Amino acid sequence: MGAIQLNKVEKWFGTLQVIKGIDLQVEDGEFVIFVGPSGCGKSTLLRLISGLEETSRGTIDIDGKDVTALPPSGRGLSMVFQSYALYPHMSVRDNVGFGLKTAGVPKEEIARKVNAAADVLKLDEYMDRRPKALSGGQRQRVAIGRAIVREPGAFLFDEPLSNLDAALRVEMRLEIARLHKSLGTTMIYVTHDQVEAMTLADKIVVLQAGRIEQAGSPRELYERPDNLFVAQFIGSPKMNVLPCSIEGDRFSLQGHGGGRYPHAGVARKPVRLGVRPEHISVTGPDEGHHCTGTVEVTEYLGSDTFLYVALDGLETVLVRISGSETVEEGSRIGLKFDETRMHFFDADDQAIR
Repeated sequence: MGAIQLNKVEKWFGTLQVIKGIDLQVEDGEFVIFVGPSGCGKSTLLRLISGLEETSRGTIDIDGKDVTALPPSGRGLSMVFQSYALYPHMSVRDNVGFGLKTAGVPKEEIARKVNAAADVLKLDEYMDRRPKALSGGQRQRVAIGRAIVREPGAFLFDEPLSNLDAALRVEMRLEIARLHKSLGTTMIYVTHDQVEAMTLADKIVVLQAGRIEQAGSPRELYERPDNLFVAQFIGSPKMNVLPCSIEGDRFSLQGHGGGRYPHAGVARKPVRLGVRPEHISVTGPDEGHHCTGTVEVTEYLGSDTFLYVALDGLETVLVRISGSETVEEGSRIGLKFDETRMHFFDADDQAIR
C-alpha cells in the first residue's frame, strides 16, 4: 500500500518559508509528478515526504499512519536520486542487493529479489559488470533496481533522468512507464521537464513559490488551466498570451479584429487572451482572421514547422503548423484562432470560465 496524504505541510529554513501550507492526496498506485520552475519547492517537498527533511508544520500520513516524526527508514519508501550513487568497486548484482545485505536479509532472499529486479529492468546480462562498464541509462536502471528490491510502499524519484542525453531520456521514460505498469506501486516523481510530466503522470502537481497552483491529470491541466502560470507552464511550446478587451459578447485585440466572447455572463472581465500555437491556423492577409502579422522566423522540425509571427502593434506569437506546409519568411499572413480552444484570464491571472 502506498497512499500518501499531506496536511497543511510547511517547511521553514530559519525565517525563510519554502513550502507554504500544502494539502495533497496521493492515491495508492498513482503516478504523481511535481513540476515547476527552479526554486519552487518540488525537491524540498519530496524530501519532506521521504523524511530527509524535517517538517516544520503540518503532518504527513502514509496509509493512514502519521509518519511526520519518523526517520526515512521507518516510512517504507525508496528514493532514486539524480546521482546514481553506485559503489564503483561492486558489481551490478552487489550494488542492487547491498541495502538488503546491510539489513541482514538472508542470502537466498537477496538473490531472489535481485534476480527479480534484474528481470524487470532487463539487467540480466550486466549483473557481473561494474558501474564504469555501463552506460548512463544502464546505471540509472541499476539505481532503480536497488530501490525495487526493498519492495517499498512508494517510489520517490528526484529528477532521475536529468543527467542523460535526449535519446536516453526518451528510452528511460518508457522504462519507468513500463515499471509503473508492471509493479502498480505508488510513484512520486520530481522533474523540471514538463514533457516528462505530460507523458508519465496520472496526476501532475504544478508548484510555484512553495504553493500548489493546480493538480490534475495532464489533459485537465492542458485543456483547463486554472491560471496564467499553469497555462504557460504546461504545453510545449508554451501558450501565446495577448492583451484583449471586451464589448458585450465580443472580444477584440488591439489594432486587430476579434470574435465571440464565450463568457459574457461572467462578472469578471478578461484582460488577456491565451491561445496555444497548435490552435492557430494560417490564412491569407485578406481572408478571415483574428490578427495579421509578418513571419520573422520559420523553424522546420520535420513533422511540424514553427512560425514566429510579429503582429502589427502587438508582440510576436508562435504558430505551429504541419511540416508539409510552406510559409516564407517575410511574408504577410493572417492568423485565425480556434475559438473553442481559447483561454481568457482576468487581472489577477485567473482563468475565466
